[in-house]
Amino acid sequence: MSNTKITAWEKVEIARNPKRPTALDYIEQIFDEFIELHGDRAFKDDKAICCGLGKIGTQNFTIIAEQKGRSTKENIERNFGMPNPESYRKAIRFMKQAEKFKRPVITFVDTKGAYPGLGAEERGQGEAIAKSMFEMAKLKVPIIVVVIGEGSSGGALALGVGNKVFMLENAIYSILSPEGFSSILWKDSSRAKEAAEKMKLTAKDLYEFKVIDKIIKEPKVEEKEDFIKKVSKNIKKEITLCISEMNEKTSEEIVEERYQKFRNMGEYKIL
Repeated sequence: MSNTKITAWEKVEIARNPKRPTALDYIEQIFDEFIELHGDRAFKDDKAICCGLGKIGTQNFTIIAEQKGRSTKENIERNFGMPNPESYRKAIRFMKQAEKFKRPVITFVDTKGAYPGLGAEERGQGEAIAKSMFEMAKLKVPIIVVVIGEGSSGGALALGVGNKVFMLENAIYSILSPEGFSSILWKDSSRAKEAAEKMKLTAKDLYEFKVIDKIIKEPKVEEKEDFIKKVSKNIKKEITLCISEMNEKTSEEIVEERYQKFRNMGEYKIL
């Protein structure tokens, strides 16, 4: 099937496919080394977001990635990729560490949304999401965001404030799920397919509206291992090119560029 014929809802289904590669699958292929770091030093280590240090050649990075599980057991351990507030506080901790040691930050976005449970709300879910976006906005090192799968709601937006935002061809990125959109707009979650078309959540739509900077192509292959290698190679290429350019800029220029990027988004309205 040609990608030009794939509907928005079909893109949603592709992005949600449990067999789709996860953040750790890509990290293993993209980075020469990766060491995972744990904990927010306040409550616990929430595994819906994994953080760590990575390297490509001689360039060090801080990596922050939303991680879904494969099996039922792993999904329970990862909370089905839905971060609790301690995940975002862990991410903020390592963002600040990255700034201290002048390491660029790479975030991988792949979540149906932040966890909406009572405990998460009691521990300040909304504040943690807002604080993550606030800290990213003023971070003095380059930030590259890569949307690899399902990027929905504040859970995704919390890691989405970057100098550059890349998106895989069959990923989605939106302020809520199509089901949530149709439930709010029409009081009918069964109209999710119709909502997906109206939400403009595909990579093509978002590139046209200048919400993202580049679409990373996905190969038309069925073999999982070959797919991961090809997509990882494409992501690695874009990261390397982007960082080589941003390493020439001062910290003030990096912050200002990020500010202007999101400030100017207000000029583009989705009707």
